[in-house]
Amino acid sequence: MIESRIEGRLARLYGEDRAPGLMQRVQELIARHRRVHGAHRLGSERWDESSAVLITYGDSIQAPGMHPLASLKDFLDRRLQSVFSLVHVLPFFPYSSDDGFAVSDFRAVNPALGDWEDIWRLGEHFGLMFDLVLNHMSREHLWFVNYVLDQDPGRDYVIEVDPAENLSMVVRPRSTPLLSRVRTPRGIRHVWATFSNDQIDLNYANPEVLLEFIDILLYYLQQGAHGVRLDAVAFLWKEIGTSCIHLPQTHEVVKLFRDIFDLLEPGAILLTETNVPHAENISYFGKGDEAHMVYQFSLAPLILHAIHTGSTAYLSEWATGLEQTPLPSGCTYLNFTASHDGVGLRPLEGIVPEDEVMQLTEDMRARGGYVTLRASSDGRDRPYELNISYFDAFLDPDDPGDPGQASRFLLSQTIPLSLQGIPACYVNALTATPNDPLGVERTGMTRSINRRKWDMAELEYLLDDPQKTPCQVFEQLVRRIRLRKRFPALHPEAPQRILSLADGLFGVLRESRDGQQRLLALHNCRAATAAVPLDDLPLVMAGRVDELSGLDCRIEGAALMLAPYQAQWVVEDARPAQR
Repeated sequence: MIESRIEGRLARLYGEDRAPGLMQRVQELIARHRRVHGAHRLGSERWDESSAVLITYGDSIQAPGMHPLASLKDFLDRRLQSVFSLVHVLPFFPYSSDDGFAVSDFRAVNPALGDWEDIWRLGEHFGLMFDLVLNHMSREHLWFVNYVLDQDPGRDYVIEVDPAENLSMVVRPRSTPLLSRVRTPRGIRHVWATFSNDQIDLNYANPEVLLEFIDILLYYLQQGAHGVRLDAVAFLWKEIGTSCIHLPQTHEVVKLFRDIFDLLEPGAILLTETNVPHAENISYFGKGDEAHMVYQFSLAPLILHAIHTGSTAYLSEWATGLEQTPLPSGCTYLNFTASHDGVGLRPLEGIVPEDEVMQLTEDMRARGGYVTLRASSDGRDRPYELNISYFDAFLDPDDPGDPGQASRFLLSQTIPLSLQGIPACYVNALTATPNDPLGVERTGMTRSINRRKWDMAELEYLLDDPQKTPCQVFEQLVRRIRLRKRFPALHPEAPQRILSLADGLFGVLRESRDGQQRLLALHNCRAATAAVPLDDLPLVMAGRVDELSGLDCRIEGAALMLAPYQAQWVVEDARPAQR
């Protein structure tokens, strides 16, 4: 029974004696949710081959006289309604820094963006994903103010630490100080702040904090969330003397949230955001009892490295390894490249040699990018993240007008469409947005290089001109995402096999779960035409059509020919053609 599982998790977190009382309070929260909202609002099928996610800020597309959320809805309804099934609106709450991730009120909409009615309207034609920024709060949050004043609620919501404590084992995602100095009427205190001085970590050893966030989670479901993203969840539980990342208590909290979803809204999606090496990342599937979906963090840097160097050795080896760890039933990956954050480098650990990672960072600097560092346990600052527009990551710095940039970028966006999982596209990738150095200058944050806010009229001018790169990229990506919906072989849980091909080539074979359809996806990551021996391919290629171009596959002698940076989809189908 789900309720007994929840009580067991509370016992493991807070002890057998406290669990019954805490369980009663959880039941009261659930009962209140049911009275207000009912249950099982969503269908039981979370995803299929038509699923695709758009990632956007609430103010990514702006127009005079409109709330940004209203202008975003207008743009999406007109241009992308049949393309994306789910829109992930990055934190749209009142905040004090980090473009929304230092939340000052978890239950309100930032009035600069709009209000809850704008959120509801946005959800008329799209499923919505909300962020649960559960690791930390803004210094401007009432809880933190109450902590300073020694009042409830908030007095015990933060983690005070003596700066003399040995915290060397703590895994850091930043090179900033771990502790933040706070002046209080009781004197100077030092509190835990994993990400910045303005993002104060919450104390989940206090069950009141967990109860607050269960209530917030339920509130988001009430407000129309089809999915909830657990931001920075890996750092949730702190225990001095440990790494303070991926602790068993953190996994227990994720499982508890999953139990609540299973009880109240089994069709909703729980997504964990853990920018860490692959094996650690997929641990958040648990045994199929934690996240429904995890970010495929290794994908973005591996695809970038493959196309940048022309070598697919690391990408193919990593993707082949996925076959050794099958997905739990009812779970899948979120396959993305560009995002509001940078390109994480930790997921390359143990996959790409350090000297090649360092070379990649230097090459991205030459393309106008920045490199964010993190503090490691040996005292050295190491590369953590590339901050660069994913479109400009494929720029030739010696030839800014290089037409090959768009081809390389389109290939980078097409590879995730063929892989097991759900594809996700960041709005500024969809529109081929270049680096925004003025944004960095304005905010002082290197991540702002990939967070441009578009004036809708300017963007639409670019998207309506076939001679402009944003129009060419947008139309191609939209067409390919729509095309993907036709193929059951690309269902997020359909099996995949990585082909053994020559370096520079990346091949994926997908098969529908009923065995009636196979789709072969081939990708040439090199600047030269590639000849793929027909004997290396699992489908008979004679007379086949490339679904991406609509043209016959080019066969010369005993080889399939792929143009530089070309992708092809070839389908073998026992069912009637779907057009």
